[in-house]
Amino acid sequence: MAEGTTQTKWESKFSAKVTGPTAEQVWPLLEDFCSLHKWLPGIDTCYQVEGVYGQPGLIRYCASTTSSSSGSDEKTINWCKEKLLAIDPIQRCLSYEVLDNNVGFKSYVGTMRVSLNDGDDKHGCQIEWSYTADPVEGWTFEGLNSYVSSSLQFMAEKMEKALQPKFCSCEEGSLTTRISHLTC
Repeated sequence: MAEGTTQTKWESKFSAKVTGPTAEQVWPLLEDFCSLHKWLPGIDTCYQVEGVYGQPGLIRYCASTTSSSSGSDEKTINWCKEKLLAIDPIQRCLSYEVLDNNVGFKSYVGTMRVSLNDGDDKHGCQIEWSYTADPVEGWTFEGLNSYVSSSLQFMAEKMEKALQPKFCSCEEGSLTTRISHLTC
């Protein structure tokens, strides 16, 4: 960096409410560091590259496929490797950093936390996502914030839906009963 110039860090924090499921129910979904593709829109794949599952030092690979903006059939794969820095099941939080990537991140540390909804675990919970990063090549601060905020909202809705009881009709002799199942 040239002398006399400063580069500020980007920092933001967002939260999304999850109605119904408790923090205890949501945490295992977030704690599974290599299941991001199940919850984050646009992520095609997420898997363990190295390290011990659920332990700091674990590295995951995440990728998404995007179509060319020119209208051609050309596809681009955006990818990054992320390292789990800390995980605390009691506080229900984890921190990670972006390592190698092709999307412009030079330095990024994110923290995700599941907390009680206004101190009341009976009526859902909230997920918080905060980050500190160097300015990201190809992004504006507002653009990255919009992406993180909308991704978090989508993630919260998807987790809420996944944890809602599903009902099915099960035949038991001639009697049809309604039973709550997570899977039928």
